Amino acid sequence: MSRTQDFIKTDETYGAHNYHPLPVVIEKAEGVWVWDVDGKKYMDCLSAYSAVNQGHRHPKIVAALKAQADRVTLTSRAFHNDRMGDWLKLLCELTGYPKALPMNTGAEAVETAIKAARKWGKYVKGVENGKQEIIVCEQNFHGRTTTIIGFSSDEQTRDGFGPYTPGFVTIPYGDPAALKKAINKNTVGFLVEPIQGEAGVVVPPEGYLKECFDICKQNKVLFIADEVQTGFCRTGKWFATQWEGIKPDILVLGKALGGGMYPVSAIVSGEEVMGVFHPGDHGSTFGGNPVAAAVSQAALEVLRDEKLAERAEEMGTRFMEGLRKLNNPKVALVRGKGLLIGLVIKNEAGKARPYCMKLMENGLLAKDTHEQVIRFAPALTITAEEVDWAVSTIGKVLA
Repeated sequence: MSRTQDFIKTDETYGAHNYHPLPVVIEKAEGVWVWDVDGKKYMDCLSAYSAVNQGHRHPKIVAALKAQADRVTLTSRAFHNDRMGDWLKLLCELTGYPKALPMNTGAEAVETAIKAARKWGKYVKGVENGKQEIIVCEQNFHGRTTTIIGFSSDEQTRDGFGPYTPGFVTIPYGDPAALKKAINKNTVGFLVEPIQGEAGVVVPPEGYLKECFDICKQNKVLFIADEVQTGFCRTGKWFATQWEGIKPDILVLGKALGGGMYPVSAIVSGEEVMGVFHPGDHGSTFGGNPVAAAVSQAALEVLRDEKLAERAEEMGTRFMEGLRKLNNPKVALVRGKGLLIGLVIKNEAGKARPYCMKLMENGLLAKDTHEQVIRFAPALTITAEEVDWAVSTIGKVLA
């Protein structure tokens, strides 16, 4: 038995079977590359679902983590710490919002946004408590909590986890008229992904987000953008909503906010929304802890100083153009923005997973989603030569 098989056997013996990973066991990583326990090198084209935008083990972020671990790691929010304020100040400056509320995971940030919208609905909009409604989209993916899976249209994520939390109305994605029709006097928010990542890197029609934003403004409804996966330079701008020149009422953030080293999430918003929270309303033992603040501050500085939004746009264009030029008959479509790319396999050419297995054999790690789509999302530090190698490898596997 190889070392790889040995590790996988132990995982499967003692771990719950709630994942179906590719059969690779990673022990080392740097930049866009990872190595398995048998010494084989791979290009990581998933980046932990866009959590590693800055590249694996970025030296500046590693240094911040080590330095803070030598000082103090956790205080809880029962006390102040000397790291959180400066970090939140930078986060607010880079996002353009006056207030931030830190948590740990993307799902927690989404839950925070839901609570904020509901409480805003009662105390600012005047909706009767218990009647607040939030509109969501079909094929959404906002996390795995019991509240969130209740408004998922993916039957597997819901199966057996009822009863489901009420107060959510589902409409088709990419359809502003459906949003307009769904709004009523109890509607407090519209929660939307600028690009639906888990659904297969689904990019909505141009102008969709702006039209929905305007509809929300006209009806005093909060426009809530879940940028956990699309945020922090992934699509070629700091936030994907900036492609349509809009500033959401609530921005939901996570993944790359922790630089691939620590779970960090947050919502950012204005005084009117954040003003509904009072001591005791909401919180987290680890939210805003000193290590999270130090790591995240370094992660944000890397994105800014290395101009990774511009790099993502340039390398993403190169990657997608390269894939299209392959002209492979098995490919139905290449879609995406920046370095969030979906390659859609035609139904008659089979499912996406066998292609991912073959890519793995050829030294490239990518993951299938929604059966027919291969998602490519390498670290934003990827070079032109590395993009060309990836495209060439994909072409070889498709052929």
